[in-house]
Order: sequence, then C-alpha cells, then structure tokens
Amino acid sequence: MYNNDKIMLTAQDIFEKDFKIDARGYRPQEVDKFLDMIIADYTEFSAIIKRQEKEIASLTSDNVKLKQEYSKLRSRLEAADEESGSTQSRSAVNNVDLLRRISQLEKVVFGRNE
Repeated sequence: MYNNDKIMLTAQDIFEKDFKIDARGYRPQEVDKFLDMIIADYTEFSAIIKRQEKEIASLTSDNVKLKQEYSKLRSRLEAADEESGSTQSRSAVNNVDLLRRISQLEKVVFGRNE
C-alpha cells in the first residue's frame, strides 16, 4: 500500500492485530515489539512528510520564478508585436501613398483621365 519499503504497518495491520492473552493479560514483550514498529512507522512518516514539504516549497518557488519569467517574456512579446504592428501600419500607409503617387504619375505620363 505504501511506496516506502521502510514502513512496516498499514492502518489495516494495526486494526487487525490481536495480542495473545496469558494468565496476567497481554504479553508485554509482544506489545512492546508491536509498539516499537508503530513508533518506527510514525518516525518514517514524519521524515517522508518533511521531505515532501521541502520538495513542495522548492517546486512552489520554481513555479513562482517560472510564472514571473513567463510574464516578462509575454510582455516583451506583446511589446514586440505592438512595435511590429505599428511599423506594419506605417509601411501600409506608405504603400498606399506610393500607389496613389504612381497612379497620379501614370495619369500624367499616359494621359489617362479617369
């Protein structure tokens, strides 16, 4: 059930554990051994949680950095698009002006009066 080989017990194992009863009650050595396994598991769970919390913090930090970098790159791209868009519109205006001038010159040169 657990991915870590160091964990010996599952919740089901703890639930299903039956201690043998002798004349004075449970065998102390058996109970102590079982409790030692539980303590080892809790210690391992704690270590796993700490490692995962560190990993989450690291990944969160990386995520924030990547989002900031993405935002900067996106704004640079938008600025570049705006700049090229205005250049394109200027060149389009220039092209229209050139076409008008050429048309006027053709009228003069070829004598077309349209």
